This record gives sequence, C-alpha cells and structure tokens, in this order.
Amino acid sequence: MKKNNNIETQVIHAGYNPLEHSGSLTPPLFQTSTFSFPTAEEGESRFAGESEGHIYSRFGNPTIAILEERMAALENGAAALAFTSGMAAVSATLFHLTKSNDHILCSDGIYGCTFGLLQLLKQKYEIDHDLINMDDEETLRKAIRAETAVIYVETPINPTMKLVDLEMIVKVAKEHGIRVVVDNTFCSPYLQQPLTLGCDYVVHSATKYIGGHGDVIAGIVVGADKEEMAEMAASVRKDIGGIISPFDAWLLIRGLKTLAVRLDRHCDNAKKIAETLKAHPKVGKMFYPGDEEFPQYQLAQKQMRRSGGMISFEVKGTKEEAQAILNRVQLIKLAVSLGDTETLIQHPASMTHAGISKDEREKMGISDTLIRLSVGLEAWEDIWADLKQALDGIK
Repeated sequence: MKKNNNIETQVIHAGYNPLEHSGSLTPPLFQTSTFSFPTAEEGESRFAGESEGHIYSRFGNPTIAILEERMAALENGAAALAFTSGMAAVSATLFHLTKSNDHILCSDGIYGCTFGLLQLLKQKYEIDHDLINMDDEETLRKAIRAETAVIYVETPINPTMKLVDLEMIVKVAKEHGIRVVVDNTFCSPYLQQPLTLGCDYVVHSATKYIGGHGDVIAGIVVGADKEEMAEMAASVRKDIGGIISPFDAWLLIRGLKTLAVRLDRHCDNAKKIAETLKAHPKVGKMFYPGDEEFPQYQLAQKQMRRSGGMISFEVKGTKEEAQAILNRVQLIKLAVSLGDTETLIQHPASMTHAGISKDEREKMGISDTLIRLSVGLEAWEDIWADLKQALDGIK
C-alpha cells in the first residue's frame, strides 16, 4: 500500500492483499503456535535468519504480521511490533533503549503503571528518571544529563490533557543524540503522528482506540528505523515473550477498519459534551484540547488533527462529591480504560493513578476532585443527560 494513500484508506487496506490469501477479503486468523518446515535444511536456514518464513508464533505469525504492517503504515513508521498489552509495549521499548545507570526524562504526568515501571527500573536496574515540565527548551535542556538515553512523552498527558510540543522536544533531543518515545494512546495515528515530527518511537495501548470495542488487551510499538525494530523483535520481544496472540491481533485488524469513523464520532461528541459541561455550575476547571480557553489550544491545533475524545474536569467540592457523581451515572459506565464505544468515567486519584503518592499526583495536576471522561459513540444528548443528572444530584 502506497504511503501517500489517505489514512482513512490505509486503516482498511494497508498490509494486506486478499489475492495472497486465497482471495479472502477478511485477513485470515492463523491460530497456531508453531509452523512446520519442508526440510531440516529450511528449518536451519530460518533459524539462522537466512530465509523468510515462520517458525513459532512467539517469533512471529502471519496474522500478527498484517497488523504490524498496517500500524507501521498508519504511523508512517518503518516497522511495528505487537505485544500482549500497552505496558508490555512500553516495557519492551524502554528495555531496548536503556542499560544500567542510564537516565530517562519524562513529561510531568504519565500513566500510573508507566510510573510504576519507572520506579521498578530505578530500584532493580539503577535506571534513573525525572518527571519535568516540558513547556520550553530551557527547562528541557537543564534537565538533560550525560546519562540521559530517552525522553519519554505522553501527549495529551493522562489524565490532565496537558500537551507537549513534539517538534520542540525533537529539536533538543537530536542535539544530544537522545531517543524520543511518545505514548500516542489518547490520539491514535488518526489524530496525531509523532514519527512524522521526528520522534523515534510511538507506543500504544492498542486496547483503547486501536481496538475500540473493549474486547482485547494489546500494545503496539512503531519505530522509525527498521533495523532497530528488528533488533527489538529479536531480543526483548522474543526473549521476554510478550508477543500478542494471533486472535487478539485479528481483533485489532478488525477494529482498525473503523478507526477513522469512530474517532470522528468520538471527537464530535466530546466537543459537544465539553461545551455543555463547561457551563455547569458544579464544574470547576475543565481540561480539553478543543476548548479555546485551554492553555495549549494553539498547540493542539498545530499538532493534532482533531481534539480527541477525552475530557477531564474538576468538581467544585470534595472528593466524596466527585465520587458521588460516579455513583449516580446510569448510561455512562464507571470503568477505567478509554476509547470504547461506551462512554466511560473514572476517578484517577483513586483508580488509574492510585499507585502514585498524593504529593506526586498533585505535582502532576491530579487533584482528588478530578474526573476523567472517555466520551463514547452514543448520541451525545443521551451522554449529556446522564452526566447532567449526576452533576445536578450533588449538593
């Protein structure tokens, strides 16, 4: 598939030719753990990397390969690797890029489990990290050490929706020979393509918008350098063993076909919800990149195709009142994760980011009254009616 095809076309066609698979319009599911060799010599040749062909599904599988080629095309990358979860993808990437005594520089807000992984790397392998405000070049430059190997960025940051200027990060990183990794889960390649801005790696919790239906756990890494991605496949993925199952890869291929239409609906609904939510008397600060009063609205316009389907907001009141809203919703589902067809609501301080100390959470901007909303595909009027009655019900 030519890379100049529009992404709406690539999500359906990239990486797959039906005529190479008996004319099957839908990519086939190769639900097998291993592959037989025609001869002992061919088996030797495959293990030596001298001939193409599959060996064992932990090393690779035809269904998984279709997913990986499609994701590489969507992110304008050289190659992609699929994993059992988003955290498996993050872990593999950081293991690949770091060694003992290295340093990782992170945006000042990250997913709770990513924070936990960084703590583990520090405790067990002496790989240090710092979470910093990446608003300007000067701050970033001052935080870089001689041992800094990776700049790890979430944008938008979970759950505060704060953005990081990727072009600025890339400029500084390249001056120091540092790799840039971007968690692109909140946007998907439909809304943001960090590799086109010069970043080195993109990671996804494919559980979210890539799959889109809440029925699969998976992760994706896309890289700008084909040889480095091959090295990652041959080392940390093969030896640690976090490869996705063929069936889960098949589910993601199916989910990707509707990525563009789903994201457009998520974005349309989120914009309408944000406009009405902002005016409610029980809502304090609202964090949504599509709001013209959002501090980084102009950056969102430059860096993102649209503003996404995620909204966070603070309740005017107490933690208990914020939790009361979660207890009152009916159509909206009280659940973590995001990017599903259903609208989901959760309380970051006590759920997704509960493993982070209160002091660290406050530095990240995660208050006890912050609520995160993943706007789904329902009629926006119904989403708002449910949210409004929940808000109206607190004192």
